[in-house]
Amino acid sequence: MIEPSATGWILVIGGILLAVSVLFSRASGRIGIPVFLLFLVLGMLAGSEGIGGIEFDDYHLSFRIGIIALALILFDGGLNTSMSSVRAGIYPAVVLSTLGVIGTGVVLAMAAYWFGFPWEMALLLGAIVSSTDAAAVFSTLRGSGLSLKRRTGTVLELESGLNDPIAVILTVALTYNLLGQEDLSWWLALDVLIQLAIGGVMGVASGIFGSWLLRRVRLPAGGLYPVLTLALAFLAFGLATITSGSGFLSVYLAGLIIGNGRFPYRPGVLRFHDAAAWLSQVMMFLFLGLLAVPSNLVDISVTGICLGLFLALVARPLIVLLCLLPFRYKWREVLYIGWVGLRGAVPIILAMFPVLAQVEGGREIFDIVFVIVVFTALIPGGTVGWITHRLQLVSDTPPAPPAVLEVTSLVPMSGEVSSFFINPVSAVCGVPLRSVPLPAEASALLIVRGESLVVPRGSTVLEPGDHVYIFYRPEDKVRINLLFGTREE
Repeated sequence: MIEPSATGWILVIGGILLAVSVLFSRASGRIGIPVFLLFLVLGMLAGSEGIGGIEFDDYHLSFRIGIIALALILFDGGLNTSMSSVRAGIYPAVVLSTLGVIGTGVVLAMAAYWFGFPWEMALLLGAIVSSTDAAAVFSTLRGSGLSLKRRTGTVLELESGLNDPIAVILTVALTYNLLGQEDLSWWLALDVLIQLAIGGVMGVASGIFGSWLLRRVRLPAGGLYPVLTLALAFLAFGLATITSGSGFLSVYLAGLIIGNGRFPYRPGVLRFHDAAAWLSQVMMFLFLGLLAVPSNLVDISVTGICLGLFLALVARPLIVLLCLLPFRYKWREVLYIGWVGLRGAVPIILAMFPVLAQVEGGREIFDIVFVIVVFTALIPGGTVGWITHRLQLVSDTPPAPPAVLEVTSLVPMSGEVSSFFINPVSAVCGVPLRSVPLPAEASALLIVRGESLVVPRGSTVLEPGDHVYIFYRPEDKVRINLLFGTREE
């Protein structure tokens, strides 16, 4: 019989860990350390050799939790990526997420071989840490308050959302090769293409179906729409996986297509998935931290730090430079993309695979990968804000309004409500609203001025720095943009 008190203690401990993680996340941003590292450290402190003393070594459970969490994080990343951003950076992102992953893995494997690893183990280690991490990149760029120039930020986010499949496929193939169950040959390249193709088709199909379903269905309560999109995310990942495709690619593409469509209760759906992604990230890193044994990490810390330094200073920048040469990026953009190739949960989760497969030396690989992730979070990750300003890559995008006006509807509506930032050079700056030639069916709804909300009246003069919310018909969008500029995302 299960004691109710045992469940109570589990909930208390879990609640404390979650609350502490959230409360200290702001402090993490102030001192320039990626927030995911805080979650990881808290998990270690709660572990068997930390102050919590929790004995936890369930790799199977952690692996499954990590996979589900990554699926939700990638789906949220897709929901918040605009098609215009995709068009602006898709080609360099695809090159980085394929050839860049393979190249980074091979170069790091050479360094690992120099440190005494057999070639098979060196290649496995290189494959595991070859891809950047979506959770780390999304949380660092979006959660740090950085406003990065669009082309650079778009490539980083697209790369992190697209490059996991290659790393997963290479890790699985190299693990089976070590076990003598699979030989490395040209079949591996064909298998990569097949998995990417199936994942791509499943993702696009799931996204199109999801967009169609969300437009057609009429649910009785707004809270059911996030449940439906959550189900679509699970279907996109699961269907691709059971058909031997890449679930990570599928769920990201599904989120991308759904997020760029129109559907009811959109603000509520986006808020739900943002919260789900953050919860997934916190829980995932806490579990990964619980798995780590600090005394084991000390033994291989020198090797891990040296490989992490080589990855950050040589392998990643070199491969990024080669991959971006055809796209005529500026030197500071290449340097930045090469430096901000953050590693996070994905390498640690992939490092569990050889452990679960009982590969000889698998636990040593896991510990080294853990050290590499922590080190690269401190060195490249801890300098993201500084290097963004140093390389003059801060975007001139206007600041987000301190108050947000949203119109939530359970059915698709014909009109739109958008926010526009009033620049000093805007056509309407310094003009009373009565003199602004708005279309007949358009109207100003609200002005956010500093920390004040201003009711729009005919005599109200639009001032520099205002955020003005305009209601308009879709057919008037071009005219509204000419008057007020590009709408705020």
